[in-house]
Amino acid sequence: MNTRGKTFKYYDNVDTDVIIPARYLNTPDAKELALHCMEDIDTEFVKNVKSGDVMVAGWNFGCGSSREHAPLVIKTCGVGCVIAKSFARIFYRNAINIGLPILECEAAADEIAANDEVEVDFDTGIITDITTGKSYRAQPFPSFIQNIIKSGGLLKSLKEGEANG
Repeated sequence: MNTRGKTFKYYDNVDTDVIIPARYLNTPDAKELALHCMEDIDTEFVKNVKSGDVMVAGWNFGCGSSREHAPLVIKTCGVGCVIAKSFARIFYRNAINIGLPILECEAAADEIAANDEVEVDFDTGIITDITTGKSYRAQPFPSFIQNIIKSGGLLKSLKEGEANG
């Protein structure tokens, strides 16, 4: 499983209220919510993001409230992966549960610039900055977590398991 796209670069401590402001949480429609993803810090994000694009951030990405909406709107926008120095624990779990690929890699988060073209191989954890030619190694998820992500989330993975067994 891979993704390839342009990068959107963010700072440390991007909280869930920045990812999806609470003022929009009055709808259950993920596509409608996604229209507001990152708008308080990047008004052009939803206009410019394309399927497969990659978010790159610093420490503690997804801190704040435990809302599952944050990784959901990122995924719904088409983001293929979030690379950060670290993730808030609940965001990390929610991302896996909804099938959003995330990788922790301090060097990649430091060195990859906004608008670079990046390719990510989830099986190996190799992150390649096509723009600069540099590669980075993140710890890939174990196969059972990769299967959850490939299935589109925990619930879909469980349903597939029931159908196969």
